[in-house]
Amino acid sequence: MSHLINYPHLASLVFNTPLYATPDLMQTVRSVLEPRLLGRVNDLPMRLDGGSDPDAREMQQLRVVGRLAIIPIHGILTARAGQIDGMCQEVLSYEKLRTRINAALRHELVEEIVLDMHSGGGAAMGCKELADFIKASTATKPITALVNFASFSACYFLAAACSRIVCSPTAMVGSIGVIIETYEVSRAEEEMGIKFNTFFRGSHKNDCSPHEPITDQAVAEIDRRLDSAYATFTESVAGYRGLDLSVVTGTEARIYSGEDALSVGLIDEISPAQEAIDAIAARYSGQQAPRRGSVSARAGAMKLQNTL
Repeated sequence: MSHLINYPHLASLVFNTPLYATPDLMQTVRSVLEPRLLGRVNDLPMRLDGGSDPDAREMQQLRVVGRLAIIPIHGILTARAGQIDGMCQEVLSYEKLRTRINAALRHELVEEIVLDMHSGGGAAMGCKELADFIKASTATKPITALVNFASFSACYFLAAACSRIVCSPTAMVGSIGVIIETYEVSRAEEEMGIKFNTFFRGSHKNDCSPHEPITDQAVAEIDRRLDSAYATFTESVAGYRGLDLSVVTGTEARIYSGEDALSVGLIDEISPAQEAIDAIAARYSGQQAPRRGSVSARAGAMKLQNTL
């Protein structure tokens, strides 16, 4: 049975909460949410969840090729409940990622885990916990972050926790920062003759209400949450990567090309995705990595074309 997207619920995950996400990703989500929250668009696209058997879908996500488990990290990252949304954006939860990584750790044929990354980030909530789990898991099996082709914000948080980071030549990484957005519709409601009367206890209960201008108290609370989330992100990356904290904060949430990222220590290697996979696989087969264009490399590319 098909389900409808719950836009108010989605808005609660996007607005008034710290996000490790790029402004471009925020704009994509905002462009869909705003007209619907304001009542200017009434359509409710169907959610595309890929079938009715969640357990079967989970099992299909684990791709074992040779001695490698290749796990995709694509789209918008959330704390829980992943699916394809009405913006045709893949939504992947930290909860599901942990399950998939854990399955690869327990798989007796898997020697190394490769996280195939292409994401602009997502929720701060749950990100640190998964990153710490990845870092701890590297003591059991190597975990390589393969940036193919974007690893920004929350996605880079996860990449930094891996054993190493390999970046495709045209890929980009970074955006080590945190963002909070609020939205206000009070003037639009006034023009429509609508007034909300809100009664509450606890001075912070109504902070960031969309029905009235933001208060100085709410701004101070937002700043406090931003500082906390930013410290968590930067200190964690510095610890995972063995970098001085000043190097990480000095990025000022910039987005880096592969070469620039390599020069400041944000990644470990630049390599095309298929060549990186071939090189990792070769370590467990006792063979040298195949040359570009070789028969074995082409065969590997064909085998992996539905994975990467």
